[in-house]
Order: sequence, then structure tokens, then C-alpha cells
Amino acid sequence: MNPLLSLLQPYPFERLRQLFAGVTPAAQYSPISLGMGEPRHATPRFIQDTLAANLAGLASYPSTAGEPRLREACAAWLQRRYGIGVDAATQVLPINGSREALFAFAQTVVDASRPGATVVCPNPFYQIYEGATLLAGATPHYAPSDPARNFAVDWDSVSEAVWQRTQLLFVCSPGNPTGAVMPLAEWEKLFALSDRYGFVIASDECYSEIYFRDEAPLGGLEAAARLGRADYRNLLAFTSLSKRSNVPGLRSGFVAGDAALIKAFLLYRTYHGSAMGPAVQAASIAAWSDEAHVQENRALYRAKFAQVTPMLTEVLDVCLPDAGFYLWARLPDALAMSDAEFARELLAQYNVTVLPGSYLAREVGGANPGAQRVRMALVAEAEECEQAARRIVQFIQSRT
Repeated sequence: MNPLLSLLQPYPFERLRQLFAGVTPAAQYSPISLGMGEPRHATPRFIQDTLAANLAGLASYPSTAGEPRLREACAAWLQRRYGIGVDAATQVLPINGSREALFAFAQTVVDASRPGATVVCPNPFYQIYEGATLLAGATPHYAPSDPARNFAVDWDSVSEAVWQRTQLLFVCSPGNPTGAVMPLAEWEKLFALSDRYGFVIASDECYSEIYFRDEAPLGGLEAAARLGRADYRNLLAFTSLSKRSNVPGLRSGFVAGDAALIKAFLLYRTYHGSAMGPAVQAASIAAWSDEAHVQENRALYRAKFAQVTPMLTEVLDVCLPDAGFYLWARLPDALAMSDAEFARELLAQYNVTVLPGSYLAREVGGANPGAQRVRMALVAEAEECEQAARRIVQFIQSRT
């Protein structure tokens, strides 16, 4: 077996399963899960219909590069959304969801034969970044998020010695779990570092279409274009239909950016066997070409967050995020409970599932930046989310 597999840590939801072993939730409460970030709004009917109407191509192998119409639909969406131009033939590549592509991209760009091969990622973070790094033969370096700056990542905490060894930087904006969006000045800093040290930036933007203010989140390619980097050198942006269109089971997204990186990534994916099926391609074209369902989806999230956030601020240190569908809340010190103990007791007494924040981060310098925090995914229907919030308030008030 690949010895690097032994370096992988249990996934957060496996740890949660272990944490809840032996817990019998209170029977008088119906179960409500705010633990997993899985969209639960209805999949738009037109996407389902398009999928069902395009099964004729199943007898043929699809191209890994995807149909030109799909790449053109993705490029057109980037133009509408960010006001940027990309070459659909050389700067866009369909992927089977951002998760598999983020993992595969690290295998494409990391050269483990170079001494000290390093990949930098935020902390807290999406655990795929860590797993992809380890299995590529590199060492992860965790850059902490700063609560005092709306959970912006403290890139200045990364030493020059680490940047010199860095081959890949994972960026997540809007962030998971914090919801923080990187401003243009931060992108400018990272681009300068990339130019100086030669590393590649992978920008995970799968939460970009769920936001709460009038201005849509800035994207990595958009930032590059504003800063005169229209070739998107050393930058790929990863996006997905899962959250935008409520189709996590479709496993569809795309990457766009530096044509040289796209060419290398396509070569890797050709051998990896990562072609998207024709029915999924057709449904994806339909989804990327329509914004009405995205606006309706965003309105549902805005209504839920407007309803639930004020309730939870009575007992938790929490505020409306820049974007995404998570609340990243700090537990009150008066509880005298760890985030894991809180999650376990909340399930036992009120049948509500939340994810301990420490499960989404790593301890560095004796501190875990996710400790004493919980992530709550407001993906259930509004009534369920409101009921969960009421139970959380009641639970905390009964303990403080």
C-alpha cells in the first residue's frame, strides 16, 4: 500500500460519527442536522429535465476536455459574472465537482523530488487540501485565520523560508468555514508572492454565489484581470454547480485560468479518467446558462440567515458571514465546554447536530484556531433552521 495513506487524518464527519457513538438523542425532539454542508434546497426542474433528455450519448466515451459547448457556456458565465474574458478552448476545463479537481490538481503540480516540497493552505480549512498535499508527497503549512480581521488569513505569518519551498497555495474565498471573502489588496499580495517564489495558486470558489450583501464576492480571476494579469499566470480558479444550483449529486464544475496549467491538468486528467458524461455536460450547460434559479436560491439563504443569525447572537459570538451557507460561532467561556463536548451534549439533549470547529483545523504552535467554535450549515428548510436555533439558545441558556 502507498505509505502516504497512513498520514491521512480521519475526515471531520468520521470524527463526528465517533464522537456521537453511544449518544441517544432526546426522543421528544425531531433530528435537525446543521453539521454537513450539503445543499438541501430543491434541484431546479429544468436541470433534471435536461439531464433526462440527454441520455442518447451514453454509448460513446466522452472527451476529457469536454464538449466545446460546455466550455463556451462556462466562459460565458465568467464573462457575465466577473466581466472577464477567457479562451474557452485553452483556459477552461470541466471537472467532476471541485473536490476531485482540487485533489487531482495537487498531484499535477507538486514536484515531490524537490527538497522540502510545501503546500500552504488556510487554517481552518477544507480537509481535501491537506489530503491532496500529503498524497502528493508534500508537507502542508497552515496559515491561521484572524478573527480580528473577519477571519482573513494571516499570510504575513508565513515565513520567507516557507514561501521559498512552497509549490502550491490553496485559497478558499468565500472561505469554508468562515465565509470570509478576500479583498483585492490581499490578492495583490498573493500574486506578488507567487511571482517572487514561483508557486501556483489554486482558488477554491465553490461558495461564490451565496452571498448576503449587494456586491458579489470578488473572484481570483477577476482580481487578476483588475491587476493587469489577464494571462492569469500561475492561477486556476475552481468552481462548482453543487452549491450554486443545488446539484451536489451531479458532480459538475469547471476550472479556468492559466492556459499552461490547464494543458498540464488536462494531460493528468486524461490518464486519470476524469471525463464528464454527456448527460451531465448537457445539464451543466443549462445550469451555467441560467441565473434566475441562482437568484432564487440566494434569496432563500438570505432569508434564513436574516431569521436565524439574530437569534443565535443572543448566546453566541457569531455574525453574518461575507458569503457561504455557514455560521462560524464561538462558544461562550461561561459554558466551560470544549467544542466537541458542546456538539455531543447538544445532540444528546436537543437532537441538533453541529460540527466542532476544531475538527476543521490543525493545532499549530500549541493552538487550534477552530477550538471553542462550531460550524453550523444552514442548509435545511427555514423552519428547521429556526427550530434548531431555538434549541441551541435554550441549551446554552440552561448552562450559563
